[in-house]
Amino acid sequence: MSIVLVGSTSGSITLQEPAVAGTTVLDLPATSGTVALTSQLPATGLAFGAYGVVATTPSGGTSTKVKVSTEYFDTASAYDNATNYRFQPTVAGYYQINGGVCMNSGVSRLMAMIWKNGSEYQTTDINSNTVKLSISTLLYLNGSTDYVELYTWNGDGGVGIANNGQTNFNGGLVRAA
Repeated sequence: MSIVLVGSTSGSITLQEPAVAGTTVLDLPATSGTVALTSQLPATGLAFGAYGVVATTPSGGTSTKVKVSTEYFDTASAYDNATNYRFQPTVAGYYQINGGVCMNSGVSRLMAMIWKNGSEYQTTDINSNTVKLSISTLLYLNGSTDYVELYTWNGDGGVGIANNGQTNFNGGLVRAA
C-alpha cells in the first residue's frame, strides 16, 4: 500500500510500506519545520586545533611553511602534525580555516597565508614592525584530495617563528557539501 501526497503546484511525496516485516516510524516536527535527510546534515565534530612550531627561521622574501606541531584536538585525525603539517579532511564541505603567525621579533613586512593544494589561496600582510599576524578564510575542500597549510613570509629574514601559543592553525567544518 502507498500514500501519495500531490503538491498544489508540482511534485509529490510517496509514503510506502517497508519491504521487510516490522514497524517503521517516521517522526515529523510538531510545529512547522523541515525534515532533512541524514545525507544533508553536516558531519559532526570534524575540527582540529594546533599550536607551537618546529623551529624554523624563514629566509627573507621566501614563503615558508609554518610547521604547527602540537595538537589541542583533532576530532577526525585529519591534521598531520608530524610530517606535512597540513589539514586534509575526509568529508567534503565548507571549512573555516584560521592561522596565526608570531615572529620572535618584529619584521618590516609580515604575511600570513593559507595555501590550498600547494598553492597560495589567501594572504594577509602588513608593513610595519610587526610580530604577529592572523588570517582567516572560508573555503571548500572536496573531502579526498584537497588539503590546506599555513605559510608565512617576511621581508627581513633571519627572524624565527615563535614557538608559543600565538603561532597556531585551526579549522572546522561549517557545512557539508
